[in-house]
Amino acid sequence: MTTVDGWRNALDMVKVYVDEREKNSGIPEILSNLGITVIYRMLEVGDYVINDSLIIERKRVDDLIRSVFDGRFFEQVGKLSEACEVPMLIVEGDLDEVRQLTHRWKAIEGALITAVVKFRVTPYYTRGSEHTAEVIKYIAEKFGSKAPLKSYQYFRRYVKLKTDDIRSRQLYVLQSLPGVGVKTAHKLLEKFGTLRAIFNASQSELSMVEGISEGKASKIIKVITEPYVKKPKGSSGLSRYVDDFTKN
Repeated sequence: MTTVDGWRNALDMVKVYVDEREKNSGIPEILSNLGITVIYRMLEVGDYVINDSLIIERKRVDDLIRSVFDGRFFEQVGKLSEACEVPMLIVEGDLDEVRQLTHRWKAIEGALITAVVKFRVTPYYTRGSEHTAEVIKYIAEKFGSKAPLKSYQYFRRYVKLKTDDIRSRQLYVLQSLPGVGVKTAHKLLEKFGTLRAIFNASQSELSMVEGISEGKASKIIKVITEPYVKKPKGSSGLSRYVDDFTKN
């Protein structure tokens, strides 16, 4: 095989970006064995990024229950819906087990319905990890992109942004604000024009932007205006802010 053929084969590989924390699930290894190129990243949103428009969050039935009751579920599906056009949730395992694992099973059903109706998340149910890998493979082959991702929003924000493009940097900065994904960042810039104008905007002005409620605007203002306080040694420091941001 010539070098040119080698490069062509590499470019033709179907790629899936996978969250580092999914390694222990065994699914990335199954995907690799099925011929999918797995690229590990610390993802800010979802567990599997297929392309710039399609991101998958995976949950086993037991984790689904825990995440609903500890509040992670709605935060995760909210970010998922904000980040892409086709947010998808794979629920892995037997849903009948929900009634055996918790007497509050109606809350789980309500959470799944809310994910569909409010957050437009598409659910898909699989039997186990091998079935999940087969579904992700099918989706990646049918809808995956062979080109690198265009957006930086999916990766954790402590990773240095390697670009000199002003537009990308503006979007990157805005996505560090609470509840702001790529779509809302675009809308903010379209309305206000510059980062300075956004940071100088009032709570009521911010809440006029589609996707930003009064509560979300309040959190954004808090981040922008609250004085920096040096974290004392041995202090958790962030717990007070986390409590504030998770209040409705």
